[in-house]
Amino acid sequence: MLLEAKNIGITYTSKEKEVKALDKVSFEVESRDFFSIIGPSGCGKTTILKVISGLIKSTKGEIVKPEDFEVGYVFQEPTLLEWRNVIDNIILPLEIKGIAKKESYKKARKLLKLINLEGFKNVYPKDLSGGMKQRVAIARALICEPEVLLMDEPFGALDEPTRLKLNTELNRIWRETKKTIIFVTHNVQEAVFLSNKIAVLTKRPGKVKKILKIDLPEERKLKLLDSEKFIKLVTRIRKSFEGY
Repeated sequence: MLLEAKNIGITYTSKEKEVKALDKVSFEVESRDFFSIIGPSGCGKTTILKVISGLIKSTKGEIVKPEDFEVGYVFQEPTLLEWRNVIDNIILPLEIKGIAKKESYKKARKLLKLINLEGFKNVYPKDLSGGMKQRVAIARALICEPEVLLMDEPFGALDEPTRLKLNTELNRIWRETKKTIIFVTHNVQEAVFLSNKIAVLTKRPGKVKKILKIDLPEERKLKLLDSEKFIKLVTRIRKSFEGY
């Protein structure tokens, strides 16, 4: 086991009222898992990522993880710096850590190859498509070699053809890097296509309704979307949302 959420609870308090965002959320993530979290809007999916990353503290419970645990974070928006070209955006985390540029550029060039953007290293964000920007954001999150890559609906704003292409690209990146990925999405089909495990949350306050193992080949190709097994898995998860 790489990481365990144990009875995580989050309550936001203001002068007017208390809002319980998460209640007794528990799950385990193994090394090399592609673990997706899905659920209705406002159920606390993004909040879980923030707790794992240490951006916020839980009101109750704890995240059990190794010491010196490092995460990479890919947000809903790429948040690239417009005045820096692709390779300089990728090396930014290493620059902040004070790593020498020669070493940083060497790592960045390997990641450019991984994300299939070798010919775009000197291009600025304004000249990239939405899908390219998200690939750069993924490379930037990977450059510090984190134990876990956290991804918060990274493809939600993209058109379907681009999203499907990036789903296959992300599957390839996951297989090649052997990283553990925790992925938030509201798209059931996307979760099934990418994951080997899925946690389904209830409406707020978010609780884990069920955790499913996705028994599909590790390499995912688009033809999988039309298979009977895939469609049954999607249907099973969608039915769990009935009554929300």
